[in-house]
Amino acid sequence: MLIENIERREILKNANVPEHSVSFMEAMSGRKAFLIDSYLFFHADKLLMAVGYPLSDAYKSNDFYRSLTEALDYTAATDCLAICPFLPRQLRSHQKDLCQYYTLSANHQVPSRLEKLVQRAGSTLRVEEGNEFTLSHQRLWAEFVGRTPLTANVRRLYEGTQEVITPDSNLILLNAWDAKDNLAACLLLDLEPQSFLSYIVGAHSRIHYTPYASDLLFSKMLDIAKREGKEYIHLGLGVNDGIRRFKKKWGGSATMSYEMATWHDSSRLTGKEIFQMIAPPPGNSSSKQQFLNEAAKDKKFTMLWEIERKGRRSWIGGTAHFFRYSFETSLRKLYDQVDTVVFEGPLDQVSMDIVAEAGKNPPSDFRPLIEAFSEEEINKLERVVCGPQGLWVKLLQIEFADPPDVRYYLSQTCHWFAFFSLWSSFLRRKGWDGSVDMEAWHIAREMDKIIVGMEAIQEQIETLESIPYERVVNFFQEHQSWDHYIKRHEKAYLEGDLQGMMGMTAEFPSRTEMVINRRDETFLKRMLPYITEGRCAVFVGSAHMYNLQHMIADAGFNIKKIDAF
Repeated sequence: MLIENIERREILKNANVPEHSVSFMEAMSGRKAFLIDSYLFFHADKLLMAVGYPLSDAYKSNDFYRSLTEALDYTAATDCLAICPFLPRQLRSHQKDLCQYYTLSANHQVPSRLEKLVQRAGSTLRVEEGNEFTLSHQRLWAEFVGRTPLTANVRRLYEGTQEVITPDSNLILLNAWDAKDNLAACLLLDLEPQSFLSYIVGAHSRIHYTPYASDLLFSKMLDIAKREGKEYIHLGLGVNDGIRRFKKKWGGSATMSYEMATWHDSSRLTGKEIFQMIAPPPGNSSSKQQFLNEAAKDKKFTMLWEIERKGRRSWIGGTAHFFRYSFETSLRKLYDQVDTVVFEGPLDQVSMDIVAEAGKNPPSDFRPLIEAFSEEEINKLERVVCGPQGLWVKLLQIEFADPPDVRYYLSQTCHWFAFFSLWSSFLRRKGWDGSVDMEAWHIAREMDKIIVGMEAIQEQIETLESIPYERVVNFFQEHQSWDHYIKRHEKAYLEGDLQGMMGMTAEFPSRTEMVINRRDETFLKRMLPYITEGRCAVFVGSAHMYNLQHMIADAGFNIKKIDAF
């Protein structure tokens, strides 16, 4: 039932939605395409995607559902996603999204009100077509995704770009570079469908901002569509108000409705799979102990407040950036009640790499921390961070794996980066190898929630740079109290005792007016649209909750501390 090359060509000839682009969809989803009647499907393992836009004739929901049922029987898939103009009656209870496709004629002219703006952007930017996804592209994508509310399926398009763009693909990266070779904006385009060009995703930078960079690229996209002999440009979905306004500004019009359903069909599990789900832990004692240890690490998330106004509920949680317990069960129960999850900033690996790069490359006039310590103090700090060292420690196999180079961090990196690197290494040696923020972020991704960052990564770096040098020095000099500190911190956090935590962390290097209080105002402003709408979970460092709980109440919401989910 898998499609042959001749069928591929026929599909591309009759394609009418971006999801009919077979090569792109197979590469992006990791699934293989097949046809049933006039409908295209993509399948891998237990996953099935159904494209309910017929390649011939008009859409009929009964015909689509009949083909879908046949595809489910053929694949025995249990996790399914279907898109179509309107859902068959049998799938309406599984609806997850309702939207519209926008298109633009390839002969469309640049709107007169945009001509001068496009020319202005063109005078400062260099536009090129390419197929290499560089580090600059990774950073632009991370910056854009971190600040933009995106549904899970749209977010995956950004995350998968690096894997699908190859020299032999029909994909183009349309890039706008500024005079300093910073990537100001980029569009990902697909030329494979015969009659149209697909605008897949795009992004513009606020860090390297050039006004109307995206408009300049849109004008170039029109040129490419004409050059390639396309009839029109598929602008994709109007996924949010900002994107819809931009597409309409360029003359895009809604030409086709879009509904999406997702569901899990447990009745299709095999007998072996059902047994594995209900079977007890393995019989050997070591496996049982491992099972019990993992279960013991899953705690109730008690640092949680409920927010309500006009019957719309949201929640805000105080996180611990480093911790040794998991809150997976509580977080999953919380996420069952929400659609959107808001974090302080982006937490993807590219963003973390940008922070690390900034910390490892201090300005030429920086003052290294090592100048503030005597040789004796450095030796003591090394023992605290790295633990016992020496022959007997190695023989007894109690040496800390991969200890950090303390002197490198003190002498070669920014003071704030040295602080977080050495402090996190100490915590990891004590078994604190987790992060509430990161766990919440990963589970939100896994559960396909819309994820939003309230700050751009550059804003967060500026906050880190504001941490006073002297406070880091003082904290390192007080290393003898670190064990006592983490024990008290753990107890207070697990009990949801915000007042207890605030009382013992006043000297923590990042507990400053700039890092906490000034950002509270920013956080409140940027979370307001989401908590007003409801069905939202917000996560901020616990120290921010001391002020935010009162600020949220002053903004007209009812807020109360709750035990846990």
